[in-house]
Amino acid sequence: MTNPLRNVTPNGTGNSATFLVALSLTGFVFITQSLFIVPAGQVAVVTTLGKVSGPSRRPGLNLKIPFVQSVYPFDVRTQVRPEKFATLTKDLQVIEATATIKYAVRPTEAGRVYSTIAYSDREVYPRIIQPSLLKALKSVFSQYELVTIASKWSDISEIVQRTVAEELDKFDYVDVRGLDLTGLEIAEEYRAAIEQKQIAEQQLLRAQTEVKIAEQEALRYETLNKSLDNKVLFKLFLDKWNGKTQVVPSLPGTSNGIPPVIVGGRK
Repeated sequence: MTNPLRNVTPNGTGNSATFLVALSLTGFVFITQSLFIVPAGQVAVVTTLGKVSGPSRRPGLNLKIPFVQSVYPFDVRTQVRPEKFATLTKDLQVIEATATIKYAVRPTEAGRVYSTIAYSDREVYPRIIQPSLLKALKSVFSQYELVTIASKWSDISEIVQRTVAEELDKFDYVDVRGLDLTGLEIAEEYRAAIEQKQIAEQQLLRAQTEVKIAEQEALRYETLNKSLDNKVLFKLFLDKWNGKTQVVPSLPGTSNGIPPVIVGGRK
């Protein structure tokens, strides 16, 4: 006769083991979904059902609600991006160059960047930096003639950097860390004209400097001549006289001012 209770205990043990394994896996998944690590140089934007929740998370171990909250990393290290551009000068000449901008997303503004303009840090440059950079470049270069741009390249680079920073400060998303302008390209005929003008300006500056030196020398001699009289000249002669000269100037105040002649120590 078969005992119907023979397999009850084994089945109960198998079900318990399966339940424990399932529970362990669920707990493991829950923990892994609850913890996330933000690497150094980044911040994380956390969204709850698509809406940004709280401030940006800092580097290190962080918590989130599993399956409800999502994490979007943003790189806040300094980024370096070259931008080749072409624009018009004040005298309607076309120039080409490369603007290399250094910028960084402000850690406290990553959530606002995600909410308003970019879902990842890869979109920060084309959507935030590039439009402001190109606008500043066209604005600055349109104020100067080609000759001025070529001769004051470094000064204009600083002006562009300030203009870009001011433009981006209106939105308060990023910090501009630096900007370099390199690789100026202009038509060869204009380059030759610029070089000639620079040479002419240098020659003019040299001539003006020589004129100023000559004027200063003339003024010095004029002042010296006005300060000299017979007594001063006689004193200067005596200071330099070696005692052997046969002709000496007459003493100041003598009649006719005729110098006496001394021969062999006698007049």
